[in-house]
Amino acid sequence: MRQMAAPSGRPPRPGPAAKGQNKASAPRRPVPIVRPRSYAAIDLGTNNCRLLIARPQDGELVVIDAFSRIVRLGEGLHSTGRISEAAMDRTVAALAICADKLRRRHVSLSRAVATEACRRASNGAELAERVRRETGIVLDIISAAEEARLAVLGCHNLMEPGEGPALIFDIGGGSTELMRVDVSDHDVQIHDWISVPWGVVSLTEHAPLPDDSLEGRQAAYAHMRDVTRQAFAAFADRAGAFAGQPLRLLGTSGTVTTLASVFLNLPRYDRRAVDGLVVPSDAMREISRRLADASIADRAEIACIGRERADLVVAGCAILESIIDLWPAVRVGVADRGIREGILRTLAMQGRDIPVTRREYRK
Repeated sequence: MRQMAAPSGRPPRPGPAAKGQNKASAPRRPVPIVRPRSYAAIDLGTNNCRLLIARPQDGELVVIDAFSRIVRLGEGLHSTGRISEAAMDRTVAALAICADKLRRRHVSLSRAVATEACRRASNGAELAERVRRETGIVLDIISAAEEARLAVLGCHNLMEPGEGPALIFDIGGGSTELMRVDVSDHDVQIHDWISVPWGVVSLTEHAPLPDDSLEGRQAAYAHMRDVTRQAFAAFADRAGAFAGQPLRLLGTSGTVTTLASVFLNLPRYDRRAVDGLVVPSDAMREISRRLADASIADRAEIACIGRERADLVVAGCAILESIIDLWPAVRVGVADRGIREGILRTLAMQGRDIPVTRREYRK
């Protein structure tokens, strides 16, 4: 039966509830689920694909998920100028896992960057389009300057305290960046920088180490050192202005974290033991030369190197020694953080959720 309107033209007021009706059974409006804001950073390098997802908590960014896979994106790039189909397949498969984690973690803001391999490859844009089409991730192929900026933002808070000139370096798969910086508790400024097209993958392909003789390995290592020394020559000239001062040095990359693990004789990699460690430069040199002399089978037997890094770590050693040559600090700081953390810091500032503190990243 259709309800009649009240004489006033207004609908009638509802009468009292029927006797025995349970008010608690009346339908309630759903309470919206409020999830904490979370951020994600993807760094697609020449050798690795890495993801970090973090959430603000008590003035810090707390890592809630992570992923890393060796994809060897730059394999063969030095000779062909192109990313191979096999490398593309490996990369897309890794990024599909990252995309799934972003969805499951309900990420609010994210950024995915690609570095030297995609910058140098003639089909880098083709890979980015395939990644967007198959995973939904938009890859930003960044410049070397942006790569340096993000690396510095991500790790500068681990620089040793002091007033001496400070240098941060990032040994990647396809390039190496050196950045002379001024670090304060809450800020960092880059005063001088250089990027050279030699990383652990590109240098290994340019000057492969023979495995049949110690003399051959030593000659190849010397050649690697010559190549990187020449590449850094212009920066080394400028760095000479700081000779005799108490220099500070901080590295972020798989090379320095691997050598730090060897220094500690760890049975397996432990980020908590390595991130923030300070190692004497002489010890870094000694480990570098010992690894360069070793056969690939012997390097693979070292727990923190293994088969995946055994063929590439020596190139990183050569680059590191050349850096210590031009910036002869007594100690080398080690950071297991860099581009991804730089991205997270930028996203957090955009989200304006947290004050950025000196130790804002913990896991």
